[in-house]
Amino acid sequence: MTTSECPMCRGAAADEELERIEVWQDAHWRLTVSVSSEVAGFAYLEPKRHIRTITELDGPEAATFGPALARSTAALKDATGAVVVYVYIFGDGVPHLHLHLAPHRPGDALSDQMIRGELVEEKLPNGMTRFSSSTFPPLPREQLTQIADQVRHKMSASAE
Repeated sequence: MTTSECPMCRGAAADEELERIEVWQDAHWRLTVSVSSEVAGFAYLEPKRHIRTITELDGPEAATFGPALARSTAALKDATGAVVVYVYIFGDGVPHLHLHLAPHRPGDALSDQMIRGELVEEKLPNGMTRFSSSTFPPLPREQLTQIADQVRHKMSASAE
């Protein structure tokens, strides 16, 4: 996949297609929150530069990775009331490094299998695959948008 074909490289231009809202960015990183999820506050942290794996981080990206991840997970935890924020890295579906940030509360859709219930695989028109649970339907878009707004606020406040 070339950078021109990569939805992550298109940034905000691909957010509607990927059903997410940008809540924060800096010179190297971008944080988006899903508006189509069984998990309140499910988010993605990705470098702006097109790299495939975490081992390709260098220079300022590598230096700012820890702080960006810490700020992002703290904002998500606070905005959602989560006990913990799980961090996953998968790269087979989209060959652009992106971290899945999953706020977890007791009784929600998350489990040690990433999501509880029968896993449903759906091919999207853009060729990507979305996984969901037959037991936990997606949460209302309004709720997910409100959480995205709260995370945006927390990220802005923590930068000061």
